Amino acid sequence: MITWNDFEKVEIRVGTVLEVEDFSEARNPSYKLKIDFGKFGIKQSSAQITNLYKKEDLVGKQVIAVTNFPPKQIAKFMSECLVLGVVLDNKEVVLLQPERTVPNGLKIA
Repeated sequence: MITWNDFEKVEIRVGTVLEVEDFSEARNPSYKLKIDFGKFGIKQSSAQITNLYKKEDLVGKQVIAVTNFPPKQIAKFMSECLVLGVVLDNKEVVLLQPERTVPNGLKIA
């Protein structure tokens, strides 16, 4: 169990995907995402979502991500945030997103 104080330390924010590239160096099929978090800046992330999402369908889509993890190196790429999704039984990931468009950078509570 975590405490409420533990949860309050996690910054979960809304951002809009600006760019998507194939991430061929990753162990598992992945994309490199560039995400706009408004006043919190543009961050990049690696996401294993290639089975359910095409690159062109992700650009402009709002996503939910943890934005205050330290950067994590994945192959030669620095992932700066963790995009959140639902992991299905077959290991595919369905992205979490707001049910309507909201300003980038808003915190999930």
